[in-house]
Amino acid sequence: MRICELEVEHRDLDSVIEAIIKDPNHDELQLRRLKKRKLQLKDYIALLKMQLSPDIPA
Repeated sequence: MRICELEVEHRDLDSVIEAIIKDPNHDELQLRRLKKRKLQLKDYIALLKMQLSPDIPA
């Protein structure tokens, strides 16, 4: 399922970001890009999950 793949990528980015932060000479631009990608994934996963949920009448 696509959502599962995206969640795995999101978790993998967590690990990569943590490793980069631990490096005292880390690349700040790379770190920002990875964090932005992680946030985009989170938003996209939420969107896909909302589309799966049935509409509840008000």
